[in-house]
Amino acid sequence: MRVLIAWANDSSVNLGVRALARGSEDLVRSVWPDAEFTYLNYGRRQPEVPWTPRALVRERVTGRLGMQRWLSGFDLVWDTRSGDSFADIYGLTRHTTMSLLHEFATQAGVPSVMAPQTIGPFHTRRGRALARRNLRRSSLVFARDIVSATASAELGRPVAAVTSDLVFGIDQPTPSTVKRDVLLNVSGLLWNENPHVDAARYREAIRRIIDELLTSGRSVTIFPHVLDSQSHDNDVPVSRDLADEYDARVDLVVPADLEDARSIIAASALVIGARMHACLNALSTGTPAIAMAYSRKFAPLMDAVGWTRVVSITESGDWAGQVLAHAAAPDLRSGAEDARDKGRALLEPLVAGLKQSL
Repeated sequence: MRVLIAWANDSSVNLGVRALARGSEDLVRSVWPDAEFTYLNYGRRQPEVPWTPRALVRERVTGRLGMQRWLSGFDLVWDTRSGDSFADIYGLTRHTTMSLLHEFATQAGVPSVMAPQTIGPFHTRRGRALARRNLRRSSLVFARDIVSATASAELGRPVAAVTSDLVFGIDQPTPSTVKRDVLLNVSGLLWNENPHVDAARYREAIRRIIDELLTSGRSVTIFPHVLDSQSHDNDVPVSRDLADEYDARVDLVVPADLEDARSIIAASALVIGARMHACLNALSTGTPAIAMAYSRKFAPLMDAVGWTRVVSITESGDWAGQVLAHAAAPDLRSGAEDARDKGRALLEPLVAGLKQSL
């Protein structure tokens, strides 16, 4: 069984992307234990596949690189869309590139499955048309929240099931031998000027959260979830700067990889973070997480597993105060363990669907 996992990979500096890849592998292997995986992503390009819409169409016509022959060698295309890129909010070029690959895979005769993901929003006529065709041509479609399921149905394709995020399909980690109290994930994307939130307010909220946690007697460890790279969208520089700013009053731990990150999280009391998969990685191990949500994708995913500790930082209000109130709530651990169990149970229809339909 040869499986192409599209738009995720196991070596991305973004541990959320690695979580999609690892969850995909573990789930697919639960159906086909002998499955062999190939990744296709912006950080894991394949020579047979060009990387712009125009070049993809040209290759489909000429066949110079052998794309269709290469695609036809797979038994399944597992299309993750990086979790939240089945939308046109990141630009039509990205949406078109991903959609054309899906279309050409189906033309090569390979069953294509839309893995559990966020579906939409689509604000353009072209974006909706591409989405509608991909959904219609898919062998199976899974949504990871009810909002996405509704969006898919409105485009003419009811989903096979509403599941949870793929991170809940990852095998449970062995907790680190080093126990930590609060892991604080600070987003490098939001720390600097960005189109999502007021960066100055975000920086102010982070410093207040640290200050008040320390004052209340809790220990804080800064925890990047997007590892160091040349991109401005990484958490390591700001994490190091904050650790220096607070001197010895806070700790810093930079995970080596996804397995290390999950081991660290599983041995901690609480995660506070603006990277969604830092929070989902936590909940999937039974560790409580307070999410600082900068987009609409957070709340439906958390709601799906019965977790309501989400603070919207796109709205006015006392962001830090809300985070701190959640952090002080009783029974966080038992609630997180319930969320973990529900998240894993929600993936069972996916496994059943793969067994029955493919």
